[in-house]
Amino acid sequence: RPSWANKIEYLLAQVGFSVGISSIWRFPYLCFHNGGGSFIIMYILMLFLIGVPLLILEMATGQKLHQSSIGAWKFISPWIGGVGYASFMVSIIVGLYYSMIMAWSLFYLVQSFQSPLPWSLCPILKNSTNFGEKRDPECVRTTTTTYFWYRKVLKASDEIEIGGVPDFHLSLFLFVTWLLICITMMKGPRSTGKMLCISVLLPYLIIFGFLIETLQLEGAFFGVKTLLAAKVTALYSMEMWSRTGNQMFLSMGTGFGSFTAISSYMPRSNNCITDAFAVAILNLVTSITTTLVLFAIMGHGATVSTQKCYLKNADLVMDLIKTGELPPEARPPDSLYHNPSLVYSMWLNSLPEELRSDVLQHLNNCNTTWHFKEDMEGPGAAFMAFTNLISVFSGPTLWAIVIFVLVVNLGISTMLGIVQGIITPLQDNFSFLKKHTKLLTVSVCVPMFLGSLIFARPSGSYCLRLLDDHWAFLPLFFIVIMETVGMAWIYGARRFYADLNTMLGYTICPIYRWLWYFVCPVALIILLSSTLLRYYVTDISYVAWDSSVSNEVIRNYPTWAKILLLLLVIITILPIPAYFLYNFSHVV
Repeated sequence: RPSWANKIEYLLAQVGFSVGISSIWRFPYLCFHNGGGSFIIMYILMLFLIGVPLLILEMATGQKLHQSSIGAWKFISPWIGGVGYASFMVSIIVGLYYSMIMAWSLFYLVQSFQSPLPWSLCPILKNSTNFGEKRDPECVRTTTTTYFWYRKVLKASDEIEIGGVPDFHLSLFLFVTWLLICITMMKGPRSTGKMLCISVLLPYLIIFGFLIETLQLEGAFFGVKTLLAAKVTALYSMEMWSRTGNQMFLSMGTGFGSFTAISSYMPRSNNCITDAFAVAILNLVTSITTTLVLFAIMGHGATVSTQKCYLKNADLVMDLIKTGELPPEARPPDSLYHNPSLVYSMWLNSLPEELRSDVLQHLNNCNTTWHFKEDMEGPGAAFMAFTNLISVFSGPTLWAIVIFVLVVNLGISTMLGIVQGIITPLQDNFSFLKKHTKLLTVSVCVPMFLGSLIFARPSGSYCLRLLDDHWAFLPLFFIVIMETVGMAWIYGARRFYADLNTMLGYTICPIYRWLWYFVCPVALIILLSSTLLRYYVTDISYVAWDSSVSNEVIRNYPTWAKILLLLLVIITILPIPAYFLYNFSHVV
């Protein structure tokens, strides 16, 4: 069996798969909508009580057996052999839509080689003249970055029912995405490791550079304060805990089979305990760092929007004084125009109570928290935040290139791990494919590219959110529950613990045995039950673009989408009971 060139490349593969695009795509958005600091506290607790033990379990299984998820779980117990097939199917479906996120990133990267940047100005209508240039009214009614995201990148329809054909440009970037993945994986782990040295290490340099820059922006502290402000009530909400668990599985990558596949190329004596902690800690640090960057950007944007609102209100008061609707005593001081954040509140508070009431009746509500919340709405918050960040730096073209190189690299490292979880099981189950790695890689990537074209349609982003928000974690819950039950209760937690001690050459902390045996399965079953109950009592919705008003709106998913969601969950977990019944029929 081939092996990684060295331990560093192996760790980069594990970290690259775990610390992927989900760190900027989902974590900040969920953090804002699920209690901020409370979400981080819950995430850390679940990461080390459930995530790390599961990570050790999957890594040690691949290392010990030198098998992918399918072969490994058949060996552990024929009764749960279907777990590997379920992981295989989840990897395929997630790979289809994750490649679309990477294609969006490539689209932004290519568009960054322009000056001015295409998302910095509203486009001019084709029928306008040099003497009377007319901007697209749909863009004028919203922000340029929001317009660019929905109308130029996604070419989004107004609702999920309006399908359409795949967009040519997005299809082209999807093709480039799969071409990059195919070329990188053709020669096996050793060639993949060389690519990971760039795709994993480079983003860390960029992320920490951005953290230093963004924390110096005006209003950044407001964003950071919003992030760290814990909502105590969230800690008592089972719904929040279940959402945190959902994110942990998607962010860490347990249940996909990729950790088992990647670890199968390492010697049995490798210390998977320290590897698991390294991956978990780097995952946590990356998620929090990128979230800090995005919240600082949003804090800056909200502060700037609020200051503009203050100045607009000051101009409005001046106009009302000129028309006689307000007395001259209401005139705002000239210093307000130089320091609106400080002077605006002082000016209003200095007015007599009756006059202040009259003035406030005419003013717009300028609330920094409201502007911040508005910026954090919608699934494209990360992409729009990055494009907003670029506008506040000098040399925006260079910054745009750097930012989207970061996002593309994160996408590549995630996709390499996902595809590894598809190719390795095929090679292990069909030994002749080990001699034809190039042909197998092409045979996997071509149909995956064709399947991912469904997400390049005008309604594709809504379908993507359906899977990412409401499908992916459900089969993963079933898979990891069966993994822990299979290893701890069927194979035996005590036996697995003894195997691990023998592999490593020293005795590890016995608490892991109890985590595998009791804590993990019980916690996972509770989280799954809570998630299913939440879906039973509440309807599922998505954020759509309403072109008539140039704004994001909340729409409920149609019945057919819910049926599709249910069918996908059933199909992906079906191998688990099917394989059990297959073995039962042969025993009887």
